[in-house]
Amino acid sequence: MCDTMVALGNSTDDGSILFAKNSDREVNEAHEILIIPGKKYPENSKTKCTYIEVPQVKSTNTVLLAIPFWIWGCEMGANEHGVVIGNEAVFTKPKVRKEPGLIGMDFMRLALERTHTAFDALKMIIQLLETYGQSGNCSIEHVLYYHNSFLIADQKEAWVLKTADYQWAAKRVEDVYSISNAITIENEWDLKSDELVKYAIEHKWCKGRDDFSFKRCYSEFLHTYFSKANYRKQCSIGALQRSKGKINTQLIINILRSHPSEGNWTPDKSLTEWGVCMHWGFGPFRVSQSVGSMVSHITLKQVTHWLTGTSAPCTDIFKPVWIDSGLPSLEAEPTNGYNPESLSWKHEILHREILKDYPTRIDSYRQERDIFEENLRNRIKNSKDLSCNLRKEITRKAFEESKTKTNKWISKVRSCITSYQNCWYYSSEWASINKKARISDHLV
Repeated sequence: MCDTMVALGNSTDDGSILFAKNSDREVNEAHEILIIPGKKYPENSKTKCTYIEVPQVKSTNTVLLAIPFWIWGCEMGANEHGVVIGNEAVFTKPKVRKEPGLIGMDFMRLALERTHTAFDALKMIIQLLETYGQSGNCSIEHVLYYHNSFLIADQKEAWVLKTADYQWAAKRVEDVYSISNAITIENEWDLKSDELVKYAIEHKWCKGRDDFSFKRCYSEFLHTYFSKANYRKQCSIGALQRSKGKINTQLIINILRSHPSEGNWTPDKSLTEWGVCMHWGFGPFRVSQSVGSMVSHITLKQVTHWLTGTSAPCTDIFKPVWIDSGLPSLEAEPTNGYNPESLSWKHEILHREILKDYPTRIDSYRQERDIFEENLRNRIKNSKDLSCNLRKEITRKAFEESKTKTNKWISKVRSCITSYQNCWYYSSEWASINKKARISDHLV
């Protein structure tokens, strides 16, 4: 379950385009951020995606990817030309295909590596869909099959693409847009698959074009409802619409950090209540966690990406990254088992300590975190020289200071005097999760 959003220049406070996503995955499925340089390939080369090989192109773009550690593709990413993409699972009436094939995350990386504009990326994903279809398990520990929707942007425009098996429709964004785990296009689009309406008529989901709605005809009710997709979409799109003309990076980050109710919100409060910032819960419904987040500030001159590289954006720092100036060493590659040398797992100790008394423990350092992020944004905004070397140093320091602060905040939250106690079933669930990740009792 994920949330992705975009605000075009007519809605932001500085005329930029802002793009953002929370990647919601399994609770121990560590997130990784990578920059992969572009490369030239000999003729007839192949590239191995998550499950299958596809023909390689002569040359690829340099890409920034935010990925589940075991997948070839990405949950969200960008390329050197300013194209950014995020995807969402959607649950539809057409049966999912389970044979190993291309998954939605593969589509995104292939499009980022091979195209220069948002529209070309849109066409590339459609071409891949119509050639290979979409199939394959999207979970490392469980069984999870789904179809995909995408939000694609560059320095000039943005597109939303919704799919259901081989059927699809695409719409150009006019101002602001957000997608969650549901089909949002109804009876208006700019592009569509040839059989979109015909397929629905043949399956008796509508009588004809006049009463056709992609959302109503193709949506599978049960999974869409329990993912709270429509509720989460209303939270994000409502915040964007209320702030048209004033949308900035901070506001987008606030949306990514938002919960169903703020104040004394606690993650054990409900078995079914999900927010944009998603936290794992007990039972069969809340089985996702925001494992990584990205906000892209896109102008014709420069694209600045703000990433956490860690779970729960409400608990961590968004750090600036530029594709041309690279990433610092992030130490060990993550897996689904605890490793103290991994960026994502080091932060996960802080995150899981906070969950024991969320209101008290997050308040112990929230202000310090916000001031640190604000200083980072001001340094970038006010700097007269954002050379490649300077940006590289800014990124390095941001990650280094973030690591130092994580260690400091772990000690700080542990020293908090707390009186709140999570529900027994919620605490029991987390004890089981920690054991599975090989996190010893003395750590959390």
